[in-house]
Amino acid sequence: MNKIFDQTFNQIEPLTFYEILRLRVDVFVVEQNCAYPELDGFDVDPNTRHVWIKDEDSPVCYLRVLRISKEVYKIGRVATSLHNRNKGMAKSLIEHVIDTTSGELILDAQAYLEDWYEEIGFTTNGEAFEEGCGHDSNSGILHVPMVYKREID
Repeated sequence: MNKIFDQTFNQIEPLTFYEILRLRVDVFVVEQNCAYPELDGFDVDPNTRHVWIKDEDSPVCYLRVLRISKEVYKIGRVATSLHNRNKGMAKSLIEHVIDTTSGELILDAQAYLEDWYEEIGFTTNGEAFEEGCGHDSNSGILHVPMVYKREID
């Protein structure tokens, strides 16, 4: 079982955060060819959680959790290094967030992952949209808004 790290920006070692950013850029900017403002200011918010699994050296699977309101949290920047995909790491991170976060969870899933998120318990709650890549608003990656609502006893 891989150890899951769950920290705020102020708790993360600088070199570890650098490696987290490298992973995100490698996946989203380089691999998916999507130039966008990766450094958006949310990483340093004291309410933002950074959740990851690492190998011997650096993070290989990552996501962040933003606090949207008192009862709503948004999962984003879900990224797994190319050589660590299909090992269940991202699912472990999502399940960790479900287990350790009260309230509603939302995310914007890349459309090809919609079924995968549904298997975990998320449901689609809106129309698909393109998340822009670069300056051309018509070039982007198709996303689907999803929500994880908890059962109320």
